[in-house]
Amino acid sequence: MPDTSERQRQYLDAMGIEVWVPRDAAPGQVENPVAEPVAASPPASAGGEATAPMPAAEADPPTPVATGGPDVDSPIHRLDWTALAARVANCTRCELHRTRTHTVFGVGNPDADWMIVGEAPGAEEDRQGEPFVGRAGKLLNNMLRAVGLQRDEVYIANILKCRPPGNRDPEPAEMEACTPYLNRQIQLVNPRLILAVGRIAAHYLLKSSASLASLRGQVHQYAATGTPVVVSYHPAYLLRSPAQKGKAWADLKLARQLVAGSSKDTES
Repeated sequence: MPDTSERQRQYLDAMGIEVWVPRDAAPGQVENPVAEPVAASPPASAGGEATAPMPAAEADPPTPVATGGPDVDSPIHRLDWTALAARVANCTRCELHRTRTHTVFGVGNPDADWMIVGEAPGAEEDRQGEPFVGRAGKLLNNMLRAVGLQRDEVYIANILKCRPPGNRDPEPAEMEACTPYLNRQIQLVNPRLILAVGRIAAHYLLKSSASLASLRGQVHQYAATGTPVVVSYHPAYLLRSPAQKGKAWADLKLARQLVAGSSKDTES
């Protein structure tokens, strides 16, 4: 989708990113729109969530991705989509299964070029059984639309498949327990790109403790699968810090350039 698209500018506006238009440019012919950060957000509520209004976005239902049948005896790295989803739904590999409402497997196109990976489900995700819903999910949808993608064109997952109590940070043992599931999802999707959103996802996927700021703006690699990785901010963070949306837009453009210049391996 070209940067000059009026539709793209509408989505950038929905993200809260102001696009500066050169004074001598004809309407609809802006070659390089410049995304400017918006003003600081209102104070967060007592629950820690920003109270700034969000642009309306239609809810996207979970996309079926399963093929084949469950196999309770197969190792995780050999499971197909149906068997993998069933294994996750019945997982007891860590103590989080005792407090979950639903497991949150993943959603989207099983043959996507883009795979979005976050850290863990939140309260709304736990209730619905789908990653990135609620206000953060609506912002993620707008971010994707800004680069010409719909939610059902990408594959979205978290490292953890169960919500940590109180939305606390995932513990290393919990992430280790879920990693085989994530690795198998990445193998099945075989994306051209992983967009790691948030500090914890970036640190875990890259085995790094560097700051998010220093990890942005470059292409990394997820060692387990060799998949290219681009790092950006988590949508929930952008709701609290909208001044960073311009940087998130730069990350999306880097990811788009990477996907456009790559060729996907068609072998399974």
